[in-house]
Amino acid sequence: MKISTRGRYALRVVIDLAEHFGQSRVPLKDIASRQNISLKYLEGIMTDLSKSGIVVAQHGKGGGYSLAKSPETCRVSDVLLVVEGDLAPVACLEHGAPPCERSSGCKTLGMWKRLHEMVMSFFDGITIADLAESGADGFDYVI
Repeated sequence: MKISTRGRYALRVVIDLAEHFGQSRVPLKDIASRQNISLKYLEGIMTDLSKSGIVVAQHGKGGGYSLAKSPETCRVSDVLLVVEGDLAPVACLEHGAPPCERSSGCKTLGMWKRLHEMVMSFFDGITIADLAESGADGFDYVI
């Protein structure tokens, strides 16, 4: 599993919005400037985050973006699943994948399932508030 640039940028944007949670809506150009991300690239990410209900968009004068719910209730997994699609380590575990003809005899399937469960559990256990409150050295997660 590899998180794409799109996934990493989406997290940066949502963390930025968490840092401004409860204030007025944040213009996308301000986020793009602070995060040093192309405005055009962010527009696509924000469309997906808005459609999924993670962020709320208001167009026009005084418009911008805000989180749809508190940073304490928004999980990293919520964001990554929207922009990455699926976080399964192998194709046969992706949501909606047809059953693999080899699954009954696959000696690695259990390992891949366990890895997927661990990854999802890890990302489910971290909120956007956790990341927004972490220092410059990053989030320290205790296993």
